[in-house]
Amino acid sequence: MIVKVCGMREADNIRAVEQCEGVDWMGFIFYPSSPRYVDSPPAYLPRRCRRVGVFVNEDKNRILEKARDFGLDIVQLHGDEPPSLCSGLRAEGLEVIKALTLDGGNETCARLLFYEGSCHYYLFDTACQGYGGSGRRFHWGLTRQYHGRTPFLLSGGIGPDSVEELGRFSHPMWAGIDLNSRFETAPGLKDAQSIDLFIRQLNIQQS
Repeated sequence: MIVKVCGMREADNIRAVEQCEGVDWMGFIFYPSSPRYVDSPPAYLPRRCRRVGVFVNEDKNRILEKARDFGLDIVQLHGDEPPSLCSGLRAEGLEVIKALTLDGGNETCARLLFYEGSCHYYLFDTACQGYGGSGRRFHWGLTRQYHGRTPFLLSGGIGPDSVEELGRFSHPMWAGIDLNSRFETAPGLKDAQSIDLFIRQLNIQQS
């Protein structure tokens, strides 16, 4: 299972989180309205973990510029980006995650079909005002409405107390989890010890 830690910013914190066994991807947020916004590369960027750039309704050229500056492997699109942008970024050699909210309505099912085949992963998050994560968990049972072929990551309010619930969760296209605000001591600063313990407990739960 993929473990993505998002909203990274500080060099020492990046090093500490990268040392947590089981962290696979590390995310950097390029949305200026986010309290975890980062514009220029920190003094240290992850070497073992794959680098993910998070964008909201950004121009393709700007995304490619940041991909070069940060050595991104993956881009996560968290706004109203069309499938054509997802496909265009794939053509540039980037893996693409499209973030989508699940609310149980027919419109959600239609959007999932709309993006099928244009990206490598979906990220299912909680519906909220504006863009970006809310830190609140959505009802994971809503994933039962999804019957597509694109793997997905769970996001939205996953925290240290989510181990047992994640251990019970099952879906044939579930590929991983996205960790952010509930593992922070301050916006952009992750508690590496808490992340390390969480992953160890989750591995035991799933074994």
